[in-house]
Amino acid sequence: MTYEPTAPIAIAPLRGPFDLSLAPPGSKSLTNRALLLAALAEGTSTLSGVLLADDTRRMLEALEALGFGVTLDEGALTVRVEGSGGKIPVDTAELMLGNAGTAVRFLTAALALGEGPYRVDGIPRMRERPIGELVEPLRELGAEVDYLENEGFPPLTVAGIEPDPMAALSGGNSVALEPTLSSQFISALFQIGPCLVGGLELTFKGRITSLPYVKMTLDLMEKFGAETARDKGYRAVRVRGRGYRAADYAVEPDASNATYFLAAAAATPGARVQIPGLGSESLQGDAEFCDVLGRMGCDVTQRLYDTVVVAPADGVLRAVEVDLNDMPDTAQTLAVLALFAEGTTIIRNVGNLRVKETDRLAALEAELTKLGAVVNITGDDIAVTPPFDGKLTPTVIDTYDDHRMAMSFAVAGLRATGVTINDPDCVNKTYPGFWQDLERLRS
Repeated sequence: MTYEPTAPIAIAPLRGPFDLSLAPPGSKSLTNRALLLAALAEGTSTLSGVLLADDTRRMLEALEALGFGVTLDEGALTVRVEGSGGKIPVDTAELMLGNAGTAVRFLTAALALGEGPYRVDGIPRMRERPIGELVEPLRELGAEVDYLENEGFPPLTVAGIEPDPMAALSGGNSVALEPTLSSQFISALFQIGPCLVGGLELTFKGRITSLPYVKMTLDLMEKFGAETARDKGYRAVRVRGRGYRAADYAVEPDASNATYFLAAAAATPGARVQIPGLGSESLQGDAEFCDVLGRMGCDVTQRLYDTVVVAPADGVLRAVEVDLNDMPDTAQTLAVLALFAEGTTIIRNVGNLRVKETDRLAALEAELTKLGAVVNITGDDIAVTPPFDGKLTPTVIDTYDDHRMAMSFAVAGLRATGVTINDPDCVNKTYPGFWQDLERLRS
């Protein structure tokens, strides 16, 4: 089916400050990880607070196509998953996963636990998103993976790893990894580790991209009974091959999606927002985005299970220079917020934005420039300077079928007149109710 963009939406500026408590729906990252871990576990798991959006529905559909027992209660936002004890119930299947990166990467690895061949495909943009850095270690582990069109990209087929009964005696499976474009490749490998005879050890020859997402994966795996051992510097991580156990798990609010409301408060003099359920105990690295807002002059309070951001008392945001390699999904939020800061904001080490739902660096440059900002991209860094007179140019923002482009640039429209968002329904990828929640800032 051909995707048809939806009618544009004009964002009306806020008339004044707001004071609101708002929790976004469940985390996409945690929902898709928990769904897969529950499917690979022994027994039946119940997941609550799950996100129901395009990406997670793709994972749910795929698990059903692979023969797992999945029962969804949409009203209660719960899913019961009957685990298979580390096996793929059906011998072959064709999976169409849209533009759901987590589903494509995680399932490509998980399919190596079945017989196969299984086919994995997505929309045209997914066929442009590289996957070779996951395929090569899977091949090293013994999986048969074949590209069906372009080398290094979906679509592809996966046939399973032949169990090696001697692996447990020979020290298990070990793979050395160079730095990767996406942490999802690393998470995908770790998630199948407990289901491999002898487990899995990954050693790293350089910095791990988006390390908090890898930590999230390992922490969640442990909640499903996995046994992991990590050195302090994450140079090597071992996962024992003792499988997963079913668990009842409540998914946190999505930290990446919370950043749009935190940024909206930061950009609105006198505003305050509380995000309940998202605090210092969060498994999500993006929960630390509030620290960046603190550096910009906001009053930030983060307790165990909630986060509160209050706009600067003088209404003035300060530009910052920050490395967001660990939080790449917050880069667009900060780049838009930089429009209202004094000075030039520099976001460093976010080259992996080029291989997301769109080339996010190029998209940011194009759309911020239309608003009147001066944007410079140097290597993997992007610098944003607001218009010299502080006034944004009214314009229509193109979103490139990228949910984060739509949601981040909506923040600009809350402060400045004349901002219109093209294809607003692209937010359905991770946050179908985003526009309704945005309207709550006016109540």
